Amino acid sequence: MKTISRRAAMRAFALSMTSALALSCGAARAQDDTVRIGYAVARTGPNATGAGITTIPNYELWVKDVNEAGGLTMPDGSKRMIEVVEYDNRSSNEDLVRSIERLASQDKVDLILPPWGTGSNLAVAPLFARFGYPQLAVTAVTDKAPEFAKRWDRSFWMLGGGHDYANGLVEVLKAARDAGKINNKVAAVSVADGFGIDLIKGARPTFEEAGFELVYDESYPLGTSDFAAIMSEAQNSGADSFVAFSYPPGSFGMTKTAQSMGYNPKVFYISVGGAFPIYPGIADGKADGVMAIGGVDANSPRIQGYFARHTEVVGNPPDSWASAITYASLEMLAQAVERVGLDHGALAKELSDGSFDTIIGEVKLEGNQLRDLWWVGQWQDGAFRAVNPGDKAGASGAVIPKPEW
Repeated sequence: MKTISRRAAMRAFALSMTSALALSCGAARAQDDTVRIGYAVARTGPNATGAGITTIPNYELWVKDVNEAGGLTMPDGSKRMIEVVEYDNRSSNEDLVRSIERLASQDKVDLILPPWGTGSNLAVAPLFARFGYPQLAVTAVTDKAPEFAKRWDRSFWMLGGGHDYANGLVEVLKAARDAGKINNKVAAVSVADGFGIDLIKGARPTFEEAGFELVYDESYPLGTSDFAAIMSEAQNSGADSFVAFSYPPGSFGMTKTAQSMGYNPKVFYISVGGAFPIYPGIADGKADGVMAIGGVDANSPRIQGYFARHTEVVGNPPDSWASAITYASLEMLAQAVERVGLDHGALAKELSDGSFDTIIGEVKLEGNQLRDLWWVGQWQDGAFRAVNPGDKAGASGAVIPKPEW
């Protein structure tokens, strides 16, 4: 079946946005035969790297997969093709909010997919709630997920909270310390954004309870490009473990800076971006031993099939953390639509209560949250492998100390 792509230019208020992208298969169909799905994701600005690796490719891959299969299945067994309306939010929450308002009130799309990033999802959660759309906040890490799920009962939080990742990391570090591989000192930095703030707030008491001394604790503004001073202070702190609760620009910048200054802590942990397929290139081919947030079961046949399909269609492999969860959330959405249709209330209830067959296995949310997650991963022999929870099927053992750059 032939696939036809159509991009139409639009303007919303005073914004200069990349606008509507409509995807369909076969001959043009009447609007009643399509499902209009909208999203406003960063194609430009500091969030574009994360969105361009984790979110946008999976949205486009899912639309392609669904349309090539004939469209979304409705409860009556009929098929409806997906038409996409897309805006570039330019990494601006102001632009993002205006775009979501336009999608809901002017474009009147059937469904809205979430933006990339914790701060972005928090910024638009009230809007999703106001307009009644289910929000699959698949790239938001927040300890307040239980509270938000109650406040906005059509929101779904798919990536856990800061304390989850902190606890997982501390478990790995504690085992290494107790084995005599590292000392009890930690140097930590965090991006001054919802994501970084949430993680460092969860990490501080967790480190203390486990007997670690946080000898360096510094935040940096979103958009920082020079990490020399931060990395120099971390290097001089006496800590064997370096921990960064960072977005991709920081994860990449700190890696390059550590290499250029010969900073070789026994544990080098970064956050978003560490599981990206481009990271080994960023690390000049020396990624092995680097730890980062998240992970996948690299031996899972379903994950392997998803990686192969993503690479075939997109041209690059997905990241080894939130990409698979993003695609799985879309599988959940499609299965919910097949069961109950497009009514937003019915969809939200089905997402809350139902069980779904996805590439990450069977998914059943708990209090509108996905809780069966990987907390820590590590590059080993050229692949990013999950190492915590260590007792979860598919986990690999952590390698500490990290080989020198």
